[in-house]
Amino acid sequence: MPARPNQVRIVGGRHRGRRLHFPAMEGLRPTPDRVRETVFNWLGQRLDGLRCLDLFAGSGALGFEAASRGAREVVLVERDARAAQALRQGAEALGADEIRVLRAEGLAYLEGDCGAFDVIFLDPPYASGLLPRALAQAATRLAPGGRIYAEHGAPLDAGALRRGGLAVWREGRAGQSHFYLLERS
Repeated sequence: MPARPNQVRIVGGRHRGRRLHFPAMEGLRPTPDRVRETVFNWLGQRLDGLRCLDLFAGSGALGFEAASRGAREVVLVERDARAAQALRQGAEALGADEIRVLRAEGLAYLEGDCGAFDVIFLDPPYASGLLPRALAQAATRLAPGGRIYAEHGAPLDAGALRRGGLAVWREGRAGQSHFYLLERS
């Protein structure tokens, strides 16, 4: 059954089927269930022991999914106060101690001392223009063997990705969304 408006359903792992609420906000569109299923199939279903970052968390769909699938630590970064509060409430409702919610600007967070991540989820609002800069900065925060998930309303420029030291490992499309799993080239 599809999630209701302002709800997202976790599709796999120990919290499978649980629904979380998020505020109605312009530009906030959770990654659809079938896209999350595809991405986590690509990642291998289980993220046991991995450190993950959901940089423009919004509804938290990707970060909560990673936590549900065994990630050791999941950092959710969200600049909007209402969305960050909803993320904290969702983590508390799940009893997910591995989730840390930070209210911050995504790009500023990457510029700080945040360490390296095994999986970085980048799904900023499509109209924001943030994805190219976020990709460049996130590439410097990847742990060895790490991957970046990027979602955008238009295809990514493969030449620009190569120049930025990234390569497309997998890609897909669902409606208006183009989504990619990237690795260091």
